[in-house]
Amino acid sequence: MIIPKYWAEAKTKTKFEARQYTIKRFGWSDASLEAAQQHAEQRVLEAIEQLKTDQKIRRIDHKVAYNGAGGLPIREEIISQYDDVIITRNSYGALCLNTPDVLFADIDFVTQPQSNSYFIIFFVLLASSGFGAFYFSSWFIFSIGFVLSLLLTSTIAKRIFKFQQKRKGTPEQLALEKIRTFSSNYPTWHLRVYRTPNGYRILVMHQIFEPRGVQVQSFFKTIYADPYYDLMCQNQNCFRARISPKPWRIGVERLRQGIWPIPNERLALRENWVREYQRKAEDYASCRFVEQFGSQMVHPKAKRVQSIHDQYCKSDSHLDIA
Repeated sequence: MIIPKYWAEAKTKTKFEARQYTIKRFGWSDASLEAAQQHAEQRVLEAIEQLKTDQKIRRIDHKVAYNGAGGLPIREEIISQYDDVIITRNSYGALCLNTPDVLFADIDFVTQPQSNSYFIIFFVLLASSGFGAFYFSSWFIFSIGFVLSLLLTSTIAKRIFKFQQKRKGTPEQLALEKIRTFSSNYPTWHLRVYRTPNGYRILVMHQIFEPRGVQVQSFFKTIYADPYYDLMCQNQNCFRARISPKPWRIGVERLRQGIWPIPNERLALRENWVREYQRKAEDYASCRFVEQFGSQMVHPKAKRVQSIHDQYCKSDSHLDIA
């Protein structure tokens, strides 16, 4: 997990095999802006050498907050730090807890039919139309069937999904059942479960983990964790949890041009936005503690992260979650 304090950019133009290249690279450092600039210039030189060797090069580093295309570290403002636990402000303005080895996982509720359901239903309707057209030797029947297939697929898929919900349970019940099943199969795991606006968050307490490890990947697959979160953990080699409300859920516009660092002329606007956001965020929690599953084993580091997480999230309060 790398979350630098300082960022800089270097740019150069070079010619190779009669073609002009403009190469831009970011640099980063925890020491100083000058060190970040030196790192950026070093990465430009490395890119030129790669161009000469491979004859292919990514010309620019895209300015992204995290999930790191090209191996870039998390690019967010550091708000506070507790040893190796770092609190950052993400690109839309919410606070996030970043930890190298205390396992968080997010499970989103399934509230819509899966995409393959639409394809299967459409194929069945279309095949039926094709059979009818073949039987009556009529392209007109197939044309009408094709149009009806397009119109009816979504409605049928949603009705089947609602029927399955009534038979199997609500999205909340199904998600919690997955957690219970995992806990039954792995009773030595200590799981703390929190309710989020659109799902559940799990904090694993009995040990620490390697984000790219097989054990973590197996856990994510078993509980059907958010695949986007899974990808972030692998790319950035850390775990992450949002610990303040999403702005639009509390009546605040998302932070504009929020990727760090921002130009000096926009700092005042950012500070005003943060003050307004913090004022409104006081009346909300980010998640609510629901239940504990499994063993009572607690790793000291996981306990420390839990305390930080619960304090920021107000997880023991009765405030609305956002």
